[in-house]
Amino acid sequence: MTEAPYTALTHAGFPETGPDASDPKVLAWLIRRHGLEMTHLSRGSHIGSVFSLAEIMAVLYTRVLNVRPDRPDWPDRDRLILSKGHAGAAVYAALAERGFFPVEELKTHYANGSRLSGHVSHKGIPGVEVSTGSLGHGLGVGVGMALGAKLDSVPWRTYVILGDGECDEGSVWEAALQARHYGLDRLIAVVDHNRMQSLDFCENTLKLEPFADKWRAFGWRTLTADGHDTEALTAAFAEARSEDTRPTVILCETTKGKGVSFMENDILWHYRTPQGEEYEAALRELEAQRP
Repeated sequence: MTEAPYTALTHAGFPETGPDASDPKVLAWLIRRHGLEMTHLSRGSHIGSVFSLAEIMAVLYTRVLNVRPDRPDWPDRDRLILSKGHAGAAVYAALAERGFFPVEELKTHYANGSRLSGHVSHKGIPGVEVSTGSLGHGLGVGVGMALGAKLDSVPWRTYVILGDGECDEGSVWEAALQARHYGLDRLIAVVDHNRMQSLDFCENTLKLEPFADKWRAFGWRTLTADGHDTEALTAAFAEARSEDTRPTVILCETTKGKGVSFMENDILWHYRTPQGEEYEAALRELEAQRP
C-alpha cells in the first residue's frame, strides 16, 4: 500500500466534494470499504459481521435516525444501541461519514490509545450511546431508555441492533417481556439474521426457529426484511414507526461477509482478519462495486 492519506483510500474516484454519504447505497459501500481497511490496519476481526450490517446501518443513518452531528448530545435525538458490539467498526464508519468525527480517525481503530476500541465504546465518541460487546445486554438497556422516555413523555425512539446468535441469551427474552409489558411502542429492535455465530451456524449451536413466532409470542410486532435491500429496509422502518401500542422487531435476512465473494457465508470470517492476498482480493471486489 502507498502512504496516501486514509481518506483517499475510500474517497478517490468520487467528485471533488467526496462521496454522497446521504445516499444509503453509497454509505453502505463506504461502511464495507472502511471496515475492510480498519480491520486490515488493526489486524482486528469481525469483518463478516460488519459487512452483514452495512445496509442496515446505512439506512438508519440516512433515512431513519433523528440525530444531529453538530449536537451529538441533543436531548431529542433518537438513541441507537449496537448490542452486537463486536461489529463496532460499522458504527464508527457510519458516524465518521455522517460528520460526527473526522474520517481520518478511522485509521486508529483498535490501536493502542485510540478511542475507537474493537468493541464499540461510547467513551469520548460523539454519537455512541452505550459501550457494548458482552452479548445479551443491549436490549435491556434499550428497554430502560425507552421506558424512561415514555415516563417523561419525550418524542425520541430507541433502536437496538442485535445478532441472531445473541438471542441465545436469556436476558434478551427477559427484556422482550418487559418491553411488551410496558407497551414500549417507541422501541424498535433490529436483528441481523445472518444465521451464524462465533464458530458455527446458529442452527448447529442452538436452534432459533421458529424465530419470528417466538417474538410474536412475546407480544412484539414482528416484521421481516431483506437486510441488504435499502428500499425494503426503509419501508420496514417506516412500518415500525407507525406502531403505537407495542414494541417492534425487524428480522433482517442478511449474509455474513456480504460484498466479498469468498467471505460470504464462511464462518471463518467471524474472527479472521484480512491480510495479504485475501485483503488485496477483497479490496478489488469492493472497488469493483463502487457506487
